[in-house]
Amino acid sequence: QVQLVESGGGLVQAGGSLRVPCAAPGRTFGTYSLGWFRQAPGKEREFVAAFRWSGGRTYYADSVRGRFTISRDNAKNTVYLQMKSPKPEDTAVYYCAAEAIGRMPPAISDYRYWGQGTQVTVSS
Repeated sequence: QVQLVESGGGLVQAGGSLRVPCAAPGRTFGTYSLGWFRQAPGKEREFVAAFRWSGGRTYYADSVRGRFTISRDNAKNTVYLQMKSPKPEDTAVYYCAAEAIGRMPPAISDYRYWGQGTQVTVSS
């Protein structure tokens, strides 16, 4: 089993910066792919970014490309979502997820393991 723990959410001003980590204590992601998703109240969960832990192409939603960056720290076994110049419309609960099916880009239905999510609120 893979247990994912997000943290680092909170309030950030528009045009600021926020980095959200997601860790998998006690194990390596290995050949898993990691993804970030978000869900605003009354909205469906939507894809944000994804990559393979082992390397390769990184995928971004059009709405965040050029502003958000997904990255990893191998020593800490942690994946990050770096949010640069966030906008109020980026306000949502952010989730990290992992899958091992291998499709690139992964479909949301491919993700087996999910974190509990962390609230990110962007003020104007």
